[in-house]
Amino acid sequence: MKIQRDKMEKPTLVILAAGMGSRYGGLKQMDTFTPEGDTIIDFSIYDGLQAGFGKFVFIIRKRFEKDFKDIFNKKLEGKAEVAYVYQELDSVPERYINPERVKPWGTGHALLMAKETVNENFAIINGDDFYGKEAFEVMAKTLMATDKESYQFNTMAYLLKNTISEHGYVSRGECSVNEDGFLTDVTERTHIEKMDGKLMRKDDDGNFIPIDENTIVSMNFWGFTPKCFNFGNRLFEEFLEANKTNLKAEFYIPTIVNEILKSDEATVKVLKSDAKWFGVTYKEDKAIVEKAIKDLKEQGVYPTKLW
Repeated sequence: MKIQRDKMEKPTLVILAAGMGSRYGGLKQMDTFTPEGDTIIDFSIYDGLQAGFGKFVFIIRKRFEKDFKDIFNKKLEGKAEVAYVYQELDSVPERYINPERVKPWGTGHALLMAKETVNENFAIINGDDFYGKEAFEVMAKTLMATDKESYQFNTMAYLLKNTISEHGYVSRGECSVNEDGFLTDVTERTHIEKMDGKLMRKDDDGNFIPIDENTIVSMNFWGFTPKCFNFGNRLFEEFLEANKTNLKAEFYIPTIVNEILKSDEATVKVLKSDAKWFGVTYKEDKAIVEKAIKDLKEQGVYPTKLW
C-alpha cells in the first residue's frame, strides 16, 4: 500500500508542445539534436523521471497526436503514466471561433485546458526549452514538499543574459522579486533582442529601450498545485472578448500568474538552480544546442543513449 501512496504523491510534468514554431520554420518539439535522435523533450522527460516526476502530460494539437504517441509512449512505458491534452483553435466558446486563425491561443489557454487531466502538484514547461537536470531536481523536491491543497506556487528563475538567441528576438517573462524571494509581478516581454552588443526590448509603443542583462526572467517553468486552476478563466474570457479580430494575440501563463499574485491567499516562490538553460527559437540556434548536448553527454551528465 505504501508503494501506491508514494506513486500518488509524485508530481506531474506538463509539457507545452502545441506551438507552431513559426520563427524556427517547423515543429521544434519533434526536431532531433543528437545522432541518437533525441528531441529536447527527451531530455526534459529523462531529467523529470530522474528527479521523481511520476506522470507526463503532453499538451499538443490533435494532428500531432500519432507522432507524439509513436515517439514517447514507448519510451515511458512501464516508467510513468502518460496523458495527452489537445489545445485546438476551437477549444473556446463558439462565439470566439475565427476560421482565419491558425495560431494557438497561447500558454495560458494551454494551462487551463489541463484542468481535467492534472489532479496532483505539477510543473509546466515549454517543449522546446532545455532546462537542465538540477532545475528539475529543485522543482520536483519543492512540489513533493508542498500540500496539494495549498496556494503555494513557484517558478524557476533564470538570468536574461543566459537565455538570449544570437539570431533574433525572443519573448521572456520579466520577473519582479521581493527581498524574501517571492514573485511580486511578471510581465511578458514579447520582443527582447541583442542590438549592437546590448540587450533591448520593445515598449508598449514599439520603441526599443534597454533592459538589464541580469534581469530575472521566467522561462515558463512553473510549479503549481491543482488550486491554480481556480484562476484564469475570467481573464481568458476577457482576453477573447478584447481580441476577437486579432489573429495573433496570445493568452500567456504570466497573465494568470499576475491574477494569482493579487490573491491574498496565494504566493509564488522564485526558485533558483545552477542549471544552464538553452533552447531553440531560430533554425540557426540548432547548432549551438547540438554542441551543448554533445558536451553534456561527453561529460557523463547524460548517457549516450537515453532510452
